[in-house]
Amino acid sequence: MSEVRALDAELMDFDLFVYATIGRRAELDAGRAGLRNDLYQRMLGELADLVRTADACGYAALGHPEHHLQVEGFEIANDPGLMSMYLGQFREQMKMLTCGFVSTTHNPLRVAENIATLDHMHQGRFSVGLVRGYQARWVDNFKLFDEIGAVGPWNKNTDADDLNRRYFEEYVDIVYKALNNETFRHDGEFFTFPNLDRNPHVHDVHSTYGVGVDADMNITETGIAPRPFQSPHPKIYSGFTASARTAGFWGRYGGKSIVLGGGADLLKAIWSAYDETAAQYGRTVVPGEQACWGGFMICAETDEAAQAQLEDAEWFFDNWSVPFGQPMARLLVGSPDTISAKIEAATKIVPINEVMLLIPQGIHGPDQINPSLELFAEKVMPRFS
Repeated sequence: MSEVRALDAELMDFDLFVYATIGRRAELDAGRAGLRNDLYQRMLGELADLVRTADACGYAALGHPEHHLQVEGFEIANDPGLMSMYLGQFREQMKMLTCGFVSTTHNPLRVAENIATLDHMHQGRFSVGLVRGYQARWVDNFKLFDEIGAVGPWNKNTDADDLNRRYFEEYVDIVYKALNNETFRHDGEFFTFPNLDRNPHVHDVHSTYGVGVDADMNITETGIAPRPFQSPHPKIYSGFTASARTAGFWGRYGGKSIVLGGGADLLKAIWSAYDETAAQYGRTVVPGEQACWGGFMICAETDEAAQAQLEDAEWFFDNWSVPFGQPMARLLVGSPDTISAKIEAATKIVPINEVMLLIPQGIHGPDQINPSLELFAEKVMPRFS
């Protein structure tokens, strides 16, 4: 076996991400797989087994999305909080990364409260993603404002895209304000908090034991309870990021983009945009915190064995993700040596301290998933920690 140089970094975290796919290719191809309760129950059991295996192998986190109305079953991860709590009961150490709370369908003040509450329920083994929403069928059924819907290749760089982005940026700002401050005010383009100037009836508890309400019942500020378990709050990620503009926005707050595609030029642009914005806001950036790098992972003893498992995953992406404008993620498919070499090559382009591994959960069963995770943990992870 060839040797790959261990990096100088103290630790590189390796995370997993699943789509919550309900079944195998043939089951999805048969149609309406999301309506089959037997498949959903099997998926829950397989996800529990996945968490146990990943936790024992030393993976740092397991991420999952938020998507609704999934009668086809390709991504049947509905309530992000419920899914994180379900999955969390099967681990000892690894964090749950709820990469949901799609902005156009959630009140940001309630999202901040949910984040803080989930952080307590997970006892700090929790992180969260905030995303814009790209699946119009469900997003536009759940959206808060009629004029602000999903974004995708059909409306990229249009007024609708710009409106969604402005909304998202304010949404993120409110979440951070609520998580970082006991009480706060916000007056923006889309939201005003508190949105009630005066309590309609006298209630002395508010003014005597609380804050933000005076003796005359004037409401000046609002805040969430409980406060986050982690200080100052759980780690916050963006969704899958493919633009320097998005990465630059997160540099203001310290959120971390997830970058699963793109070549050297894009990586340099994303990391640079983040650093530039962080500097503008006086934030010191630890190398590697600019973004989380990664790709689609299948690990086998030989490249040929790994490539032989790729066909069904390619079918999934071609039929599901590509029409949304999301091409197949960067391929980390091969032997431990091959995958290690790709990770090391990326670290020579930009600093990386976290790798996100998208895996073919659902499309592959535990008989394929678990050996891949175990081999990666045994022969790849030790080279980078």
